[in-house]
Amino acid sequence: MTDVERGPARILIADDLPDLLEALKETLEREGYAVTAVGDGRSALEAIRADPPDIAVLDLKMPRMTGFDVCRALREDALLENLPVVILSASGHRESKVEGLDLGADDFITKPVDVRELLARIRMILKRTRQGLDANPLTRLPGNLSIESRIEHALAAGRPLAVLYVDLNQFKAYNDAYGYDAGDRVLKALARVLVDRVRDGAADFVGHIGGDDFIVLSDPARMEAAAEKVCADFDAIVPSFYNDEDRARGSIRSKDRQGNDRDFPFLSVALGICHNRDRRLSAFAQVATLGAELKKAAKAKNGSAYVLDRRRDETSR
Repeated sequence: MTDVERGPARILIADDLPDLLEALKETLEREGYAVTAVGDGRSALEAIRADPPDIAVLDLKMPRMTGFDVCRALREDALLENLPVVILSASGHRESKVEGLDLGADDFITKPVDVRELLARIRMILKRTRQGLDANPLTRLPGNLSIESRIEHALAAGRPLAVLYVDLNQFKAYNDAYGYDAGDRVLKALARVLVDRVRDGAADFVGHIGGDDFIVLSDPARMEAAAEKVCADFDAIVPSFYNDEDRARGSIRSKDRQGNDRDFPFLSVALGICHNRDRRLSAFAQVATLGAELKKAAKAKNGSAYVLDRRRDETSR
């Protein structure tokens, strides 16, 4: 139930029966879980989006949104599509179970709830998820294995491909000044900005390499528009990460890598874009090398910026 590095597993439970909700919450907390309890589907979805748990246990019949409605919304959200969901239902009808599983629920338990069964299934799902899911624990975006696989498959198929390597400028200074919890909020906000590019059709995939490094896969026809929108959208929310004093000053006081105090500008985003529109990309290692080079050039600019690889193969001249 507990990961040494991440602490107790976090569970959200949602049910419109207050007595059952309180009983489940107390039972799960006695088992060492950190529990958030809400009484309707809309509140469940809002709580999950605000601070994703490790697993959600949802009653099927709830006001405002049903458990199925919440599950459907989660599976349509790139940041939450892999969140494990258990559905509780007073109906044991096979049709309901099949519908829930088709929507992406991980398990379906019939009421009245057998607490021992619920605990066993939660333990099983959490163990399976932590062992098998290639996802960043903070943002829940796909991790390095998925990123490499996506790029390799696109290259093997000869599809048009643009790879945007995304990084934050001044992130260490911000973490040092505001703390790691604030830094995590910044990373989640950047993840949301990037996922929105998938929703508006400017990107096809978003992955989280680790730390403040992300990947966006797009098409060469859409890559610059996607990069421009990422820069603009991130810049629009940056002031919200700072207190009034720092916003007024337009900078923060923090330590550099040598331990000296100095002023740092606000956070900004750097993107390096490699693509196969004008040159052939043949392997993931080549893409990674180019992306790192281009991202470094973008980080050398002032503020949020992107650098596009404009080199061409001789055969495409």
